[in-house]
Amino acid sequence: MRVIAGKLKGREIKSPGGHKTHPMSDKVRGALFNVLGDIEDLSFLDIFAGSGALSIEAISRGAKSAIAIDVDRVAYSAIDRNIRELGLGEQVKAVRAHASGWSARNTEQKFDVLLFDPPYDDLQINLVERLIKLHLKPRALAVLSFPGNYKPEKLSGAEIEHVKKYGDAQLVFYRKIK
Repeated sequence: MRVIAGKLKGREIKSPGGHKTHPMSDKVRGALFNVLGDIEDLSFLDIFAGSGALSIEAISRGAKSAIAIDVDRVAYSAIDRNIRELGLGEQVKAVRAHASGWSARNTEQKFDVLLFDPPYDDLQINLVERLIKLHLKPRALAVLSFPGNYKPEKLSGAEIEHVKKYGDAQLVFYRKIK
């Protein structure tokens, strides 16, 4: 896996491997950032971060900062290694925690973009809604990766702005209502 665009274009991102993560394809990752457009100086919260590829891609494209959260030990190690090897320690913070526990300890933190790429067999919609409510700035975007054959979920406090389908995956862009 490689960084698609920006200052780190072409640099390698190591994946944690195994069956617990499903790395987002380059095509889908590229499409996600094309829809987001100019992300210069924005802050990102990357939940179910896996390798940290979404956080790294965001920084490469000009984002100000990112926090990459994953509870899995192997995924956290991959994120931490990628951050160190790419020299992003000042901009990306790796956190090994369950997102709900991190949220309870960091209720004051707000972000411009929330990225969710949960395991397809456990989308955790209640958690997604809670994190949008607590950590997304008003009128900001949250992006959820769903299996391609699922009907996008309606979320309390957010409205669907875009749905992009790519074979067995889809991205649903939610705008926080207030």
